[in-house]
Amino acid sequence: MDWRFKVANREAWIGVALAVINFLWWYGFAYGLGSGPVSEYQFIFGMPAWFFYSCVVGSLLMIILVIIVVKFFLTEVPLDEEEDHS
Repeated sequence: MDWRFKVANREAWIGVALAVINFLWWYGFAYGLGSGPVSEYQFIFGMPAWFFYSCVVGSLLMIILVIIVVKFFLTEVPLDEEEDHS
């Protein structure tokens, strides 16, 4: 088996983990803070706190996490076919 498939599989699982983290962050804040009555909402910069934390902070967090993952965990793999010299 080509070693590049192993690298691609590992990096695909990293991508899945990032997507799950993003969903859990969003869901936790959107439904955790946003499930109460509207009259009890707290506001940050004119936005409900649940929206601010789930969408604005969540997006910034994911951008930072993706930058870290790309910089430290993903590797460059040559896509050229390797020639067999046997």
